[in-house]
Amino acid sequence: MTAVWESLTVDARDPGRLARWWAEALGYQVVNEGPDEVEIRQTADRLPGIVFVPGTAAKAGKNRLHLDLRPTDREAEVERLVDMGARHVDIGQDGDDWTVLADPEGNEFCVLRQRGN
Repeated sequence: MTAVWESLTVDARDPGRLARWWAEALGYQVVNEGPDEVEIRQTADRLPGIVFVPGTAAKAGKNRLHLDLRPTDREAEVERLVDMGARHVDIGQDGDDWTVLADPEGNEFCVLRQRGN
């Protein structure tokens, strides 16, 4: 028996706001919005989605799971995301193959260098 990856779930202080931020960052769309969850996907019929649900616990420490984004122009993408409200964070990373940012609620993610560079 196999399983299909349906979604990644993110606890958020403001699920709607964070979902819309990630939808803009990724070029996704909100496909479901209710009082207890907001889901975004590339298209309504394409999995996996990212589901944002209310979370009350404060984020503590580095995320154990994070997204890696690989744009065609890393510097321009980092600038765009920072303009949208992301911020640079230091989690002890080294090297120059990625830039670590945090979304508006502090969740880290990486913006990778273009493949082959």
